[in-house]
Amino acid sequence: MSISGVKGMNDILAEDTPLWQELESAARRIFSLYGFSEIRTPVVERTELFCRSIGETTDIVEKEMYTFEDRNGLSLTLRPEGTAPVMRAFAQHRMHASDQITKLYYMGPMFRYERPQKGRYRQFHQIGAEVIGSEDARIDAQVLAMLLHYFEAIGLQDVELQINSLGCPECRPGYRDQLVAFIEQRLDSLCDDCRRRYRTNPLRVLDCKVPGCAEATVEAPSVLDHLCTGCQDHFARVRGHLGDLELPYAINPRMVRGLDYYTRTTFELLTSHLGAQSAVAAGGRYDGLLRQVGGPDLPGIGFAMGVERLALLRGESRPTVEGPDLFIAALGETAGREAFRIMSKLQLKGIRVEIDYRGGSLKSQMRRADKLAAQRVLILGEDELNRGTAPLKQMADGSQVEVRIDEKLFDLCAHLLSTEGD
Repeated sequence: MSISGVKGMNDILAEDTPLWQELESAARRIFSLYGFSEIRTPVVERTELFCRSIGETTDIVEKEMYTFEDRNGLSLTLRPEGTAPVMRAFAQHRMHASDQITKLYYMGPMFRYERPQKGRYRQFHQIGAEVIGSEDARIDAQVLAMLLHYFEAIGLQDVELQINSLGCPECRPGYRDQLVAFIEQRLDSLCDDCRRRYRTNPLRVLDCKVPGCAEATVEAPSVLDHLCTGCQDHFARVRGHLGDLELPYAINPRMVRGLDYYTRTTFELLTSHLGAQSAVAAGGRYDGLLRQVGGPDLPGIGFAMGVERLALLRGESRPTVEGPDLFIAALGETAGREAFRIMSKLQLKGIRVEIDYRGGSLKSQMRRADKLAAQRVLILGEDELNRGTAPLKQMADGSQVEVRIDEKLFDLCAHLLSTEGD
């Protein structure tokens, strides 16, 4: 009986990894321009980290976390998102002591038990970034500028930036009371989840994807009408800096995000190329999160984007996979051993070389060299070994030169292949 993979946890096959590597390399390149450094946290954390930071009444904590006890009875969870682990690491290692503002990015797998669908899986991968230590609205604008720069670098078009402000602990309670009163008049039109949690997490009702809930709350009070003076000023400055950078955006007063820790600026980058309009990146401020996980009371802002969704959007323009610089077609055991020796020495010089391990005919080996898209083929046989020279064939035009089989061959191959594009 064959063993298949776990539902919703997909293999990333060899033909797909060049695209993933391109997306990851672009993130490293662009993020470094803005002063970000990479951090890597474990895929397993204490369960209380996510309960405390994400919120007990969120879908993630209530329904989607992969939680288990280890042999000592400690409750552990496969990380469902990347921000809380970064905050935990920041606090644990007292990273605030080395710099006033810390800029970090991460990439790796996350885990949520939800219904697999296009671009969403139970093991999924995120690229994210966090800035800790400043509440300056210019940081908000810079994070958004970096995101848009990244999308431009990977060739994604027609991405729409939507922003909102969720207020702060000073102004949100008053809005929350009005929202609860509004929802109570429409409970019969809401889904079971919204009726169950509207008192503990009323903002999530606005984010519910059930059509009846969206219709019932279309006239819900706007959080933007209840911002305190500080939050109004901060949101105005964010919009002003986006204008200074000539970055287009739309205000979406219903955007609340799915995690409890967000405050003030929230944002999503949307595309319609995955069917219905879908977010490919999202985030916002979380000025109280670090304190919640035991760290200092420092503000923060960050985002995450799903690599699977990025790959789907870029799927029709996959990067070209380069073949080997050289393929050595060897005929006979002695020639095969010599081919293996030459290959190994050239690889140490940084040349990509392949040989045939099956001892096939010259015709079959040439077919394999063509299938691998090798640039050149060196043909070795008993006659070539006896006379000390062998043909080196250029696959693009069929031309060939006779080269000596000696130590100078390695320098010659390295020179020819290093000038391939000249």
